[in-house]
Amino acid sequence: MNEGNAAKVNMAFIAAIVAVATIGGFMFGYDSGVINGTQKGLESAFDLGSLGIGINVGAILVGSSIGAFGAGRMADIIGRRGVMMLSAILFLVSALLAGAAGSSAIFIIARIVGGLGVGAASVISPVYISEVTPAAVRGRLSSVQQVMIISGLTGAFVANFVLARYAGGSTADLWMGFPAWRWMFWLQAIPAAIYFLALLVIPESPRYLVARGQDDRAHAVLTKLFGSAEATRKVADIRASLAADHHRPQLSDLVDKASGRIRPIVWTGIGLAVFQQLVGINVVFYYGATLWEAVGFSEDYALQTNILSGVLSIGACLATIAMVDRIGRKPLLLVGSAGMAVTLATVAYAFSTAVTGADGAVSLPGNNGIIALVAANLYVIFFNMSWGPIMWVMLGEMFPNQIRGSGLAVAGFAQWIANALVSVSFPSLVVWPGLATAYVGYALFAAISFFFVRAMVNETKGRELEDMVG
Repeated sequence: MNEGNAAKVNMAFIAAIVAVATIGGFMFGYDSGVINGTQKGLESAFDLGSLGIGINVGAILVGSSIGAFGAGRMADIIGRRGVMMLSAILFLVSALLAGAAGSSAIFIIARIVGGLGVGAASVISPVYISEVTPAAVRGRLSSVQQVMIISGLTGAFVANFVLARYAGGSTADLWMGFPAWRWMFWLQAIPAAIYFLALLVIPESPRYLVARGQDDRAHAVLTKLFGSAEATRKVADIRASLAADHHRPQLSDLVDKASGRIRPIVWTGIGLAVFQQLVGINVVFYYGATLWEAVGFSEDYALQTNILSGVLSIGACLATIAMVDRIGRKPLLLVGSAGMAVTLATVAYAFSTAVTGADGAVSLPGNNGIIALVAANLYVIFFNMSWGPIMWVMLGEMFPNQIRGSGLAVAGFAQWIANALVSVSFPSLVVWPGLATAYVGYALFAAISFFFVRAMVNETKGRELEDMVG
């Protein structure tokens, strides 16, 4: 965008529609985090063991992987906004059904439905934001998505803590004879309804409209965003960036027609998506309360520790917003990988010293409890100043226009499958080989991710979406 047109950018309008789109990130975070703190209720209500808890917690991830893949393709058919509206409906249905579930089977179905919404929101919100924002500030506006994800997680942690404290425990009755853990799910219906209503007032992505041959509508949206002259130029650029035969985007576009192989940019996207999960971040978000109780913290203190992690995460994301369009995406990923490797190794060391007392209670001797707590929160900070927001920023902008929806579908599917593998396996890993060994594994993946970024990731800072190649 040239200097003459820069002054015509309608930042107030852009900020407003980004704010609406990122409510999807909040819902993504809330729906993912609400399970943290409800596990005692699930155990008592459905008589679950460690495997059963893993399945009930991980059910959302089955839906998320399907939702992410399906949303990437549906976004090229019914539009970015259409997919976000569908996800809002899924969030609402899931919240009501999960809270009312009378059996583990019904609960699992409810969480799969919510997962469909989470998966859809996780991939479509970043795409939508990247397609309606100027290149110069695209990174920081896309990073707002992660702030909202963490805000949703933190909101769930705070709600869980308050409801459990008020009721006298997560399994104690709260209102209308229902236990607190059920209200933790029902509370989600409020932001889900707000999300749906807010989506009614934002426009469709202009890049989707051009791909569907609706150039006039795209020009109208771009005019509101950037002014008439810039809108005319952008419509032409978007049209030129699509495939030479101007066919509508399809999954087969991920294969390079010349070589017959999957495009390298697709493998890079899959790698970013998978490594973001293999470093174990969602063990903290899904099992934080259980994790800290396993090393001697009370339920009340464990829930407070979750809130601390959420607040620190938001602070780290805000720092990223300030830096991402100045120093770039790749340097932040490298710093994050190195920092996570060191802090995860430190957590593993602290957990390796855990001892069991005569009464069966587990604790960390000496100052190792403080070391574990500090290292774990430093790890959360490193993740949320790098891989947390940057992975979503890059997936939203790194693919060429022709394959953006399909690329997001495949990368999003891979991200949620990796998430499911890590999350479902964790309760069993606590039993054998133990917390320390599990965290050594996460530390190794963090170290490997450093070399992956160095070799495979190209900087996208300041580049127009129409200039992306791969």
